Amino acid sequence: MHRPNASFLDGSTRLHLIVGDPIAQVKSPAGVSQVFLDAGQNAVCVPAHVRPAELSAWLAGVSLAQNVDGIIVTVPHKIACLGLCATATERARFVGAVNTMRRNPDGSWHGDMFDGEGFVQALEARGGQLAGRSALLVGAGGAGSAIAHAFMLAGVARLAIHDPDDTRRAGLVARLAALGRGEVQHGSADPSGFDVVINASPMGMQPTDPSPIEVDKLSAEQFAGCVITSPAVSPWLQAARDRGCRNMNGADMFAQVRDLMVRFLQGA
Repeated sequence: MHRPNASFLDGSTRLHLIVGDPIAQVKSPAGVSQVFLDAGQNAVCVPAHVRPAELSAWLAGVSLAQNVDGIIVTVPHKIACLGLCATATERARFVGAVNTMRRNPDGSWHGDMFDGEGFVQALEARGGQLAGRSALLVGAGGAGSAIAHAFMLAGVARLAIHDPDDTRRAGLVARLAALGRGEVQHGSADPSGFDVVINASPMGMQPTDPSPIEVDKLSAEQFAGCVITSPAVSPWLQAARDRGCRNMNGADMFAQVRDLMVRFLQGA
């Protein structure tokens, strides 16, 4: 992939930041910068490593820079950043999180969440099906909530949510059930009986992490998906591949999410 050329940058360059903790694993800055470059726009995406306790102060400082037009949000800031947005889409409000923020005319921030829509697009591109199917989703955080919401809109017949945080899981289940679009229930790490099995939690990023899914209960008929981008194939997803499951990884998801985010940052 071509990298943005330093000679392309000058005093009129517009900045977009991606904020997370940690940030070293994030692959998106070069890809997003390349999209801007290919579109002939003098804009780049720059990573920022910010701890949760310092997020609000960081955003206040960044907002003073007149050439910062947008922010991409990653773990663990997606939920907190919604509260820092002056305005947000209905989807982001439902999910309770944002993954992209752009400037309002008054300089405040407007947020949206594309993890769910992008994940569904990637899943379908890899041969997965949701309408009328059953799904187990592990993870009720920002990404998990967005994916769960998108799954309901895509027509899943039954969705089970598993998360070690009982309060967070119960809140998501209640909000999804209120949509009246399909059966929503509390789940576990046992994937038995589900057509689609998804890990939307960070479990698998570290070698010592426990498996988010009981992999010995996976079957070849199931579709497996994971949001993790580093490692490219998490241990449990590799186990699903070894069992013959059709599957998608975090890179598949992000390729779709990236395009949605860039269009949003461009004002579309």
